[in-house]
Amino acid sequence: MTTPPSTENDLWVSWDEYHRLIERLALKVYESGWKFDQVLCLARGGVRPGDVFSRIFDVPLAILSTSSYREEAGTVRGDLDIAKYMTMTKGPLAGKILLVDDLADSGVTLDKVTRHLSENFAGVTEVKSAVIWVKGTSSIRPDYFLEDLPHNPWIHQPFEDYDGLRPHQLSAWMKKFDKPA
Repeated sequence: MTTPPSTENDLWVSWDEYHRLIERLALKVYESGWKFDQVLCLARGGVRPGDVFSRIFDVPLAILSTSSYREEAGTVRGDLDIAKYMTMTKGPLAGKILLVDDLADSGVTLDKVTRHLSENFAGVTEVKSAVIWVKGTSSIRPDYFLEDLPHNPWIHQPFEDYDGLRPHQLSAWMKKFDKPA
């Protein structure tokens, strides 16, 4: 399926483009020479990039759920919630951490999570952040990012198709991808 053309107000991203962006971001981090011990991705937007980073760099993956987009079908920012617990497989969060998310919109999430880590995880020695997109409205600049979006477009990511899809609609949904025999 093709995506609509992007404008200053709307950035449309296909699955293929999304995957290439994650790979380009990983390459940017690699080329910087900075070595990190763990990837901490912010759920939900940072889960896919975090998973890819964890695999490519062969480091443990930790997942921390945060949420600020709740009102009006996820288009209006609310107060930031940071989960009480994080999920990880190897020991405590420690050492150099690469904090991964999909975008820096206001910058509030990256800022608050970075402070949360320094205040609650004594073993964390350094935190750097990586995102695909940083908007002009962001109060902070991530350490690594690919695209600077000064016009603050709404980013239509490919997985947003699932936001309105419910289990009882799956059969009809999948038929649109069937190729005629």
